[in-house]
Amino acid sequence: MAKQNKSHTMGWRTKDKIFSICYLGPFVILFSLFTILPVGISIVLSFTNYNVFQTPNFVFLRNYLDLLFSDDEFLIAIKNTLIIAVITGPIGYFASLFVAWFINDLNPKIRPLMVLLFYAPSISGGVYMIWQIMFSGDASGYANSLLLYFNLIDEPIQWFTDPSYMLPLVIIVVIWMSLGAGFLSFVAGLRGIDRSYYEVGYIEGIRNRWQELWYITLPSMKPQLMFGAVMSITQSFSVGDVTSALCGFPSTDYAAHTIINHLTDYGSTKFEMGYASAIATILFAVMVGTNKLIQRVLSGVGK
Repeated sequence: MAKQNKSHTMGWRTKDKIFSICYLGPFVILFSLFTILPVGISIVLSFTNYNVFQTPNFVFLRNYLDLLFSDDEFLIAIKNTLIIAVITGPIGYFASLFVAWFINDLNPKIRPLMVLLFYAPSISGGVYMIWQIMFSGDASGYANSLLLYFNLIDEPIQWFTDPSYMLPLVIIVVIWMSLGAGFLSFVAGLRGIDRSYYEVGYIEGIRNRWQELWYITLPSMKPQLMFGAVMSITQSFSVGDVTSALCGFPSTDYAAHTIINHLTDYGSTKFEMGYASAIATILFAVMVGTNKLIQRVLSGVGK
C-alpha cells in the first residue's frame, strides 16, 4: 500500500513538472530569442569591426578604447545623458508616486478621469511636439510672443537651436512625458493595499499620513515601486527621439546629443555595427548598474 501511495505521489510530481515545463517553456524560448540572444550577440559584436557588408573582424577592446578616449561626441553624449537621467529619473518617479497617492484618496467617480488626464502625455506618441509650437524660434511662438509683448527681449530666441536653452528645455519636456512611466503601477499598488493594515497601524502607534506612507503604504507596494523604478531608469537613459525631433540631429554643438543619438548615428546611418554594439553595451551596463543600486535603496523602505 505504501509503495502504491509513493508511486502515485511520484506520478503527480512528474505531471506537475511536465505542466510547469509546458507552461513556462514558450516564455523561456521567446525571452531567450528576443532578449538574451540579441544582448549576447551585441556584446560579441562590440569586440569586432563590423559594417554589415563585410565579415566581422575581431578587434578586442579597440571600440571601447576609441569610445572612451578618442570619441569626443560620445563623451558629450554621456554627459548629457547623465544630466538628463539624474534630473528626470528621480523627479518623474517621485512625482508619479505622490500624484498616484493623491489621486487614490479622491472620490471614486472622478478618480478614473484624473488617472487618464495624468497618464495621457505618456501614451500620446508625438505629443511633445506641442513644445515646439510653444517655443518656436520666431515671433509666433507662445514664449517669444509673450516675452516680446512685455519688452523682455528685443528679438525672438532660438530656443531649440541655441545651446544655452536646448538641454534645459529637453529636460522639462522629458519630465513632462516621464510622469506616466510607472504611474499606473503605483495606482494599481495603492488600490491593492488591504485597508485593515492602516487600522492596525494606527492602533500600533502610527500618528500621521507620512508615517502611514513610510511604514505601511510603501512596504506594501514594493513590487510596484521596483517596476516603476525600472521604467523610470529605462526611459531616462533612453532619451533620443525627443532631442532629435525638437533640436534636430545632430543638435547645435551637440548640446542635446545623447547616447541613443550616438547609437542611432553609428548603427542606422554609418552602419558601423561593431562600434554601435559597443555603445549599446556600455549603455546596458550603466542601466543594469543603476537598477542594482535602486534595488538596494528600495530594500530599505519601511525600515
